[in-house]
Amino acid sequence: MVLKTFGWSFAVTALGLVAAVLFGGWGAFGVVLILSILEISLSFDNAVVNAGILKKMNAFWQKIFLTVGILIAVFGMRLVFPVVIVAVSASLGPIEAVDLALNNPDRYEELVTDAHPSIAAFGGMFLLMIFLDFIFEDRDIKWLGWLERPLAKLGKVDMLSACIALIVLLGVSLTFAKNAHLHAGHADKAETVLLSGVAGLITYMVVGGLSGFFENRLEESEEREHEAEEEAKKAGKPVSAVAMAGKAAFFMFLYLEVLDASFSFDGVIGAFAITNDIVLMALGLGIGAMYVRSLTVYLVREGTLDDYVYLEHGAHYAIGALAAILLITIQYEINEIITGLIGVVLIGWSFWSSVRRNRALAAAEGKADASDDKAEVSSGV
Repeated sequence: MVLKTFGWSFAVTALGLVAAVLFGGWGAFGVVLILSILEISLSFDNAVVNAGILKKMNAFWQKIFLTVGILIAVFGMRLVFPVVIVAVSASLGPIEAVDLALNNPDRYEELVTDAHPSIAAFGGMFLLMIFLDFIFEDRDIKWLGWLERPLAKLGKVDMLSACIALIVLLGVSLTFAKNAHLHAGHADKAETVLLSGVAGLITYMVVGGLSGFFENRLEESEEREHEAEEEAKKAGKPVSAVAMAGKAAFFMFLYLEVLDASFSFDGVIGAFAITNDIVLMALGLGIGAMYVRSLTVYLVREGTLDDYVYLEHGAHYAIGALAAILLITIQYEINEIITGLIGVVLIGWSFWSSVRRNRALAAAEGKADASDDKAEVSSGV
């Protein structure tokens, strides 16, 4: 099962490391290896959240996620996206931007760093909305009950997540504008930060809203189909239900890709702390992205989220932390190690809490069985 799920990741790792050695020797090998580990550590929470969405899809769409999706993730976000950033921010053509990335990496890094405030605002708002919608939803299973119970009650207020997100964005934008004179070249970016954040919020609402709409329609169609089959087996082929399943799966897939894009912002920007060589960056982040994809499918097929019920909670808290970090990095630098460790600690904590919960439930069931056995013996005597 492990080899089947991670086989392509192992193959891409081998090819990527060999390519790194051929491209730049053993030094390049070490850089690519470090970048791969960085991407995996920063994106582990991405895999957990993705698994929660992917488990709703059938095998076909899971395969699409691993094939077409990985092309978008690796080539789109880890290779094309940084070049597009440079092209837009520097008003260059695509060919000029690629030439700059290959032949003038220092200038390339400077332009990507210059575009960071708008990137962080977009990604931070998108991830913040995911986190807020999660913590304001009333769930049967609660991890940090002392915090999640009152938040679930607050979540009954309509549009609360959007209101809080907009307040946060307004605060970040005003603070950025106030302190822009302290940072060279930032004086004209306050408006861009605000617009980028609004764009992130709109993107979340459009993609997430369409995905939820078609998912609800799919569930309604399946219920009607089940009722029709109960009443008469000759009801005919449910063509409309099949079409609706395709739309629902497509928008969930689109939602996953936008989510992955938002998660990859910190990895792409953080990679510049290690290297400004676009080839090594693409190799390292691409290998890491493959493992994130494979880990997502593994979590789905093994039912890990069902066995360890707090994992999804931990991942969403990690999303909230990452959203805060992205918004903070609009003005201040935060070491990528801190970013990665926060996610790992939160997910590790939620995993351990799940293990303790499972042990407690097993112990309670054991005591209950023992009591039943004693009762049977007593009644038999």
